[in-house]
Amino acid sequence: MRFYRPLAPFAAMTFDLDDTLYDNHPVIDKTEKEVLCFIRQYDSRFRQFEREDLHLYRQAILEREPDIYHDVTSWRRQSAELMFSHHGFSNEETMRGTDEIMSCFMYWRNQITVPESTHSTLSVLAENIPLVAITNGNAEPEECGLAPYFKFVLKAGVDGRSKPYPDMYRLAAERLNIPINQILHIGDSLKTDVEGALCSGMQACWINLENKILTQEPEGRLVPHVEISDLASLIALI
Repeated sequence: MRFYRPLAPFAAMTFDLDDTLYDNHPVIDKTEKEVLCFIRQYDSRFRQFEREDLHLYRQAILEREPDIYHDVTSWRRQSAELMFSHHGFSNEETMRGTDEIMSCFMYWRNQITVPESTHSTLSVLAENIPLVAITNGNAEPEECGLAPYFKFVLKAGVDGRSKPYPDMYRLAAERLNIPINQILHIGDSLKTDVEGALCSGMQACWINLENKILTQEPEGRLVPHVEISDLASLIALI
């Protein structure tokens, strides 16, 4: 544990989800492969599709609606709708196909293995302090056993712009009815989590699971209050 700024007393913790509480990279890789396989089998018109083909539709939606990236689920849904309509499907077929693709996506997206150490740490923390999840992604904590630890979950899109924008940080403080400077945010990203939390008025904890060197990280424009290398270290702070 390394301290870079004086850590003031805090009354709540907020957590990033992906790559903070579990390894999200294999989850996304598996999900993208399964969704592509589903699309290829869905109709002969998609049989030769590659990831690059799907990316083109995502890029087209982003160019048409630049702020869509704040809501990754809506972005994915609209991309699927564009894919179907571009290949001559009727409106009804497009809606049905999009629903089926999104169901496939959400199933695999939530096949998350949460380490037992994460469960045990959050369990101890939740008994002593309010916990909130703040995520730019679309994982469902209810599906992977994390929901019981949190007072509530905030998601980019439905609950405001994505981190590092201050929307969800401020909303968390408002809903907790706790001054924002009395909340400690924990996350793996120096940009979205550390910088986002600090610029919103929260205190920030960087979880450095890959033994990175803070001063050598290109995103490390602002230093956190504290750096930890494993989640269990947080117990010593309460």
